[in-house]
Amino acid sequence: MANVTRLTCFSDPRDPYSHRVRLVLAEKQVDVEIKDTDPVQYPADLADVNPYRTLPVLQDRDLVLYDSDIVLEYLEERYPHPPLLPAYPVARAQMRLLMHRIQKDWCDNADIIAGMQKGKFDVQQARRQLADSLVSVAPLFADKKFFLNEEMSLVDCYLLPLLWRLPSLGVELPRQAKPIFDYMDRHFVRDTFQASLSPVEREMR
Repeated sequence: MANVTRLTCFSDPRDPYSHRVRLVLAEKQVDVEIKDTDPVQYPADLADVNPYRTLPVLQDRDLVLYDSDIVLEYLEERYPHPPLLPAYPVARAQMRLLMHRIQKDWCDNADIIAGMQKGKFDVQQARRQLADSLVSVAPLFADKKFFLNEEMSLVDCYLLPLLWRLPSLGVELPRQAKPIFDYMDRHFVRDTFQASLSPVEREMR
């Protein structure tokens, strides 16, 4: 790892958490080398600096970060423009709480469906819960151009990789989820989102 001289992101091309980081990098137009990495055949040099053998891993010279939330926070502070978090502490805290709820209510169910959670889970129940929860808040997607915000934020960087994967997760939304479909139509075509996609992810839709 010592010979890495530029910002490098070791990324699982199938993983939504790696996708979040790639999306933030694209939004901030950061000059970075993306290295597709197989989580099953985890590189020994990465294991030396990441005892949890997880992806994504971000290396910035001597600094190595390997939790996706920590990576996102670092990128927001290291590359503050364009900002993806509000300027004021209360608003930032509210946005972080919203991201926490998205993770617990939606992304955790997606992880169960995708087989990323260890243990015995009811996959069909997870699909129903994810679909029902999204439909229940669908009107919120119509309030602003982005999710509950006039500008792109880290919340969208949580949501868009998840929504992109709905077909591959076998999650179908009904007609009353039209605001979500409109949200996806607006943002999936954006240059930054397209730039964030790996070849494997492009095949998901």
